[in-house]
Amino acid sequence: MMNKFRIDPTKGMEFGIYTLGDHMPNPLTNERISAQQRLKEIIELAKLSEQAGVDFFGVGESHQEYFTTQAHTVVLSAIAQATSKIKLSSTSTIISTLDPVRLFEDFATLDLISDGRMEIVAGRASRIGNFELLGYNLNKYEEIYEEKLELLRLINDNEIVTWHGEFRASLRDAEILPRPKDGYIPIWRAVGGPPASAVKAGYTGIPMMLATLAGPIEYFKSTVDTYRESLTFANYDADTFPIATAGLFYVAETTKQAQQEMFPFLSKGMKLSNGKEFPKWQFSRAVEQKDVLNVGSPEAIIDKILLQHETFNNQRYIAQIDFGGIPFDKLMKNIEIIGEKVLPTIKKYTSQTKDK
Repeated sequence: MMNKFRIDPTKGMEFGIYTLGDHMPNPLTNERISAQQRLKEIIELAKLSEQAGVDFFGVGESHQEYFTTQAHTVVLSAIAQATSKIKLSSTSTIISTLDPVRLFEDFATLDLISDGRMEIVAGRASRIGNFELLGYNLNKYEEIYEEKLELLRLINDNEIVTWHGEFRASLRDAEILPRPKDGYIPIWRAVGGPPASAVKAGYTGIPMMLATLAGPIEYFKSTVDTYRESLTFANYDADTFPIATAGLFYVAETTKQAQQEMFPFLSKGMKLSNGKEFPKWQFSRAVEQKDVLNVGSPEAIIDKILLQHETFNNQRYIAQIDFGGIPFDKLMKNIEIIGEKVLPTIKKYTSQTKDK
């Protein structure tokens, strides 16, 4: 099962970068770059990530003001052409408001363009404006997601599909083309902090990408444990299913510098996207090793990520370094430090401890 998800544990835990396409004013200057510039910077960030040795780059969709990757598959297509080896994925694709047939066609095409580097993270939408925008019933939030994820996975496993559901027209001996390079695309389920979605991921035998934005590591450990217990209960071999964790990240030469540089963007970004500023008291806890918010010096970041890996036994960690409209020169500096200081140490220690 592990090989099916294209993760080689002998090379250590994978480290990735992801973006939701934040397009927000700089809180220090109140200036905002154009959407065109922001999109070009995302493509350039993917190229720099590959050059730094980063394993994975993901682009998510968010259909609301202050974001610019609503057409995330188009952005991924440009990145696929601009890179050659880094793994690419959605982070996440809101499958509830998409047709699984068309979604699979798009990602299978992307997989062929990228020479077999594409993955899908299937999400439900933490920001729900796209339900009204695209004409879906929010009252059926859970049911729509589960049905569409089931169909997407069925299409992934079968070229000819016969299917009947509630929220889409039935399929009868439908041939779904094109097929991905290796015949399948790795599909992950996006999971928030509470364990309910992790239970469903385990029962249905799908790898989990767990959002760990901030808070004590023990809180998220319970979700990881619940996921693996659910896999076992459903007669899957839990050891063969990878787990990815995703979270906010910012690194600078010192922890104090990292905190000072990131907080204005995090606070204002949360206000613009969610209506509430990020609490200062919660941000101050990022200095604690057992808090999953990865902000600090290279040494502090390494210690935190290694502790998270030891706690979760996750095969991949992906970092959101651009939240709140952080300027591109700061993002380039983050990538530089990640490549020169963070990645080599993380790979060294996780490859020594990983034997699956």
